[in-house]
Amino acid sequence: MAGCTPVVTWYATALLALQAGGAWAQAGAACRPGGNVAEVNACAVQEFQAADTTIAVLYADVMRALAAHERPQLRLEHSAWLRERTTRCKQATRTTEQQPDGPRLYHECLTHATQQRRQGLMRWLSADTPAKP
Repeated sequence: MAGCTPVVTWYATALLALQAGGAWAQAGAACRPGGNVAEVNACAVQEFQAADTTIAVLYADVMRALAAHERPQLRLEHSAWLRERTTRCKQATRTTEQQPDGPRLYHECLTHATQQRRQGLMRWLSADTPAKP
């Protein structure tokens, strides 16, 4: 990934790891809405992967659009958001993680949080830059 910024390189690596993890989570089941539990779980994983890829691309675009002095603040904010998203969804689905539909519930939580992140990233491109929570 010659010529990529460290953040873009990090994100590309993270996306590859996520996609590998998603493939593992879907092992033995293809996505089929309304199908059996494993098939519905596989759909939730795929939806999260799509949302996460979209937000990663937006993050990279926003980073490129920002002035150099603003990028460290966005990097810190986004890293904190990633950690908080995972923690919040793990806590929210802790009681269902051993149930057959546990993976679906966890990935739906991640997808919802990821889709909401778009607003936070778009704020960086508005007149409120650097973004204010």
